Amino acid sequence: MPYWDERVEEVGKRYTGVHWDKYHIDILSARFVLSPDRFDVVVASNPFGDILSDLGPACAGTIGIAPSANLKPERDFPSLFEPVHGSAPDIYGKNIANPIAMIWSGAMMLNFLGDSDSVYREAHDAIIRAIETVLVNGPRTPDPAGTASTTDVGAWPSPPRSKPDERLDTGSPA
Repeated sequence: MPYWDERVEEVGKRYTGVHWDKYHIDILSARFVLSPDRFDVVVASNPFGDILSDLGPACAGTIGIAPSANLKPERDFPSLFEPVHGSAPDIYGKNIANPIAMIWSGAMMLNFLGDSDSVYREAHDAIIRAIETVLVNGPRTPDPAGTASTTDVGAWPSPPRSKPDERLDTGSPA
């Protein structure tokens, strides 16, 4: 991909403190599996990025917890936040999908918005703490060797409420 390589080299010249390497997709895939800790950020074309965004979390045992974002840093067009796993039609209606990736994607969105508003950043931090608690203490859906339902994982831990149907006060209408 000569055009892609030229763009990366051009941008790389502006960030002399950032070390970067070029890999062919076959060896990069092998290194993802054999030594994933060597990578912080991977920049790739869409087809290769799509493959790697499934391979990376699969190496950790499940793609069910991996968030993703397609960012437009200039913010002149919307950014997109979604789970890596997509819509998972094979498990539709079974109440076994892992909701962590969707929740984490929402937290990433709040973090992105938090550049200009600390309320978003605080909400992001609270969600990340909840995700960490669930990952350490459970419950877990079947994809990381658990037995809990989507509903169970999505509801735990949740903020205490005085009534089961009481909505959290977010400052905006429900």
